[in-house]
Amino acid sequence: MPALFRLLRLLSLLLLLSPVLQSYAQQTPADTTRRRGAGQNSAIRNVELSNVDVLPNTDTKGWLLLDKDIQLELDGAVQNLYNFKYDKAEKQFRSLRRRYPHHPMPYFLLGLSTWWKIMPTNFQTKQYDKIFYAYMDTANTYSEQLAKADPKNYEAYFFLSAANGFDARLNAERHNWRKATVSSKRSLNYLQKSREANGLSPEFLFGEALFNYYAVWIPENYPLLKPVLLFFPKGDKKLGLDQLRTVATNGFYTSVEAKVFLMRILHNEEHQTSAAFPVAQGLARKYPDNGYFERFYAYLCFDQAQFTECERVSRDILEKINTGMPGYEASSGRYASYFLGYLMQFKYKDLAKAKDFYQRCIVFAESNGETEGGFYLFANASLAKLADQANDKEAARRYYAVVVDKADHKSTQYKEAKAWLKKHK
Repeated sequence: MPALFRLLRLLSLLLLLSPVLQSYAQQTPADTTRRRGAGQNSAIRNVELSNVDVLPNTDTKGWLLLDKDIQLELDGAVQNLYNFKYDKAEKQFRSLRRRYPHHPMPYFLLGLSTWWKIMPTNFQTKQYDKIFYAYMDTANTYSEQLAKADPKNYEAYFFLSAANGFDARLNAERHNWRKATVSSKRSLNYLQKSREANGLSPEFLFGEALFNYYAVWIPENYPLLKPVLLFFPKGDKKLGLDQLRTVATNGFYTSVEAKVFLMRILHNEEHQTSAAFPVAQGLARKYPDNGYFERFYAYLCFDQAQFTECERVSRDILEKINTGMPGYEASSGRYASYFLGYLMQFKYKDLAKAKDFYQRCIVFAESNGETEGGFYLFANASLAKLADQANDKEAARRYYAVVVDKADHKSTQYKEAKAWLKKHK
């Protein structure tokens, strides 16, 4: 069951063919996917994709997605969106809506801006859900009108696939399985149609790149799902990564998202952190007020032992949280405070500061419910060891009890905590 819910989330992930897509979660997502009966199969049936770019015989006049003047106009808005300057970005998107009130693009972009208010919290906040769904529904409505007027309007299919993909993604996060499955099926169907315009723009190629990669990655990592994935198109991981690089270099709306997926795939799936590092570094430097980019960059700095840079970025994250900057919240604080605790303990040998940062990590994690593993357990385990060294057995017992309660029973942290508690009854 968890693996099948994971599949639904991945399906939703693959369907995000938007001008500026979501970055996905802050760390490797938990394996928490469920299946919605036979609806899971129907969501991916009869999809046929090939790897051949197509140059369709169609009139692209009036397509905002390919309009260079619109791209020039929206360049600043896209930059503001990725830099979490939501108000500035939305002002430009509303201006576009006033001039094109019956086109899906402005509504989709406004929905996307709303999405970026949800995503940095690891989907904890629900205050933006209604307006997000409203924008995506409106984008769907106007896309359907365009497609009905011209069945070869691939731009309409692009936005239909994108809007339904985002809808599916959030519904999956909210455990609305029926809605997520229906939206996934719609998005896949429209993806099949929109890919016919791959040769017109790298924006259209983005979705196929993700499909090529994950259509292979999913059965490799979830072999029990192979019977379900018989309905999937055949993929090519190398081609998918090459296509992502092409979009990252040549795309306008999807360039940054392609880089985000490259960064995540190279680190999380391919275990090539050294290759992911420059991608993360470039994103963090170009968008210095994006909390997601900063925390991912800090994480890779920590992983690659770039401790001076990790400290700088981590302190910057905590300062921005303290000043209330948009997009900087508990998830980012959890990362930054743990890294600083580690550095205080092992680099600077300042145990008082180390304890303070570890405790702040725990507070950040508990404030938004991220207590099932990761930095929360590492912080508790570190505090337990520091307390034991200081001969504070009560504090050590308290922290180790948390580790035993939360950690995987096969993990080193669990075994160490269990052994200490048994020894110090």
